[in-house]
Amino acid sequence: MSSVLTRVESLLFSPIPRRARSARAGLIVVGALLAASLVAVAGPVLALAIVVVLAGAVLVLRDLRWGFVVLFAVIGLLPFATLPFKLGFTPTFLDLALLALYFVWVVRIARREQHELIGSVLGIPVLIFLLLAIFAFVVGIQYALPTSTTTRNFVELVLGILAFFLVLNSLGRQADIELVACLIMLAGAMGATIAIVLYFVPQDWTIRVFDSLSRFNYPGGAGALRYINDDPSQAMRAIGTQIDPNVLGGFLILMAGFTAPQLVSARPLVPRAWVAFFLAAEALALYLTHSRGSLVGLAAAISVLGALRYRRLLLLELLALVALILLPQAQAYVAHFIAGIQLQDQATQMRLGEYKDALTLIMRYPWFGVGFAGSPDASLYIGVSSVYLLMAEEMGIIGVICYLVIVAGFFGSLWHAWRRCRADIRVDKAARREALLLGTGTGILAVMVGGLFDHYLFNLVYPHMSTLFWIFLGLGMAATLPRSATN
Repeated sequence: MSSVLTRVESLLFSPIPRRARSARAGLIVVGALLAASLVAVAGPVLALAIVVVLAGAVLVLRDLRWGFVVLFAVIGLLPFATLPFKLGFTPTFLDLALLALYFVWVVRIARREQHELIGSVLGIPVLIFLLLAIFAFVVGIQYALPTSTTTRNFVELVLGILAFFLVLNSLGRQADIELVACLIMLAGAMGATIAIVLYFVPQDWTIRVFDSLSRFNYPGGAGALRYINDDPSQAMRAIGTQIDPNVLGGFLILMAGFTAPQLVSARPLVPRAWVAFFLAAEALALYLTHSRGSLVGLAAAISVLGALRYRRLLLLELLALVALILLPQAQAYVAHFIAGIQLQDQATQMRLGEYKDALTLIMRYPWFGVGFAGSPDASLYIGVSSVYLLMAEEMGIIGVICYLVIVAGFFGSLWHAWRRCRADIRVDKAARREALLLGTGTGILAVMVGGLFDHYLFNLVYPHMSTLFWIFLGLGMAATLPRSATN
């Protein structure tokens, strides 16, 4: 494929003018004929989707960095979109982006462009966790047969976990790490902006947007909109293209936690004004989700970051809290938050019921869980608004312990790399690397705290969130390695 593209490129940019003109004219004619045929057969929407997919595939095959551009564009814009046609099954754009990245990575290994595989100190724990997940899936078949959707979603979970190794082995230079960091910030800003726009435009327009996205397997109609306690008489909750307000909240705190150090870093990766815009958009979108667990997660992570390194963030956090308490427009939000703390609202009471049922299931199957397909007991179910309880249901206590060991090892590695970074005399490069280290740590800490109250990090229905989690771990570990500090 690469040789064909190289040959076409040499013809298009040939030093012989006649040959170059002929090649370009032929490309235009062939492209026009293919486009007209595609529109005639598939229709304009499907034709556009096919062209976008093919263009993305060509770019990814040309350069692995384009693969990350496509991946984060999908995560930020349309994380649940599927192809509008079947290939035996219906792959999502996320599936295609990840598979293209893995394909190029494997080709690089086969061509010996990469001479060694890097696992870091987390490599073995991550592999053990992956094997435990596969073991739990296989053991769970004795309790309930997985559907084709469950099997596909589990494969997506596996691909997400393996993204840790993909990122760690693909980002060998600090320039590559910084590129992915910029893509992460852009993805967060895009997701937040879409959520804000879809929240404030007339609801009929929002419904029309979701109806058009239903061709790509998005929920359509008025049922796609979400409200507090699922009551249309109460405030609407922002969802953007993340489908669920709590998932949008988790996405935003991961991105905002990563972006926050750039605001006060001595050497931000993008202009500080843009960083401020990104954070403002993410904060507003988070507010509009009414996701209390996400708000607590981000507040906790920013507090740790401020106490550890950037004191100015504590002042910004305090100002945001005062505005939230005093602004008249925020009083309904504050009342909703207080009701949750007092365990008075419907959503909180439902969570308490889920926790009770989850603990019962975990006590019956404590070590390796019941898998991912279903519960063996008709009176119980898999599903609880806590990533740790959900993981214990599906993979048992051993799975949760392995997960926590990985996260603890991640924070420990970041801590030691940060201390070394603080002593680095190369001020510019050290400042950029420091913000990356602290950003990945803050984002992970935010979703770990938020995960106490929600399950998006390990729910098969939300594969892009699990993928983002493991990408962040891989990015953080790549930034800790000496090779990234010397390139």
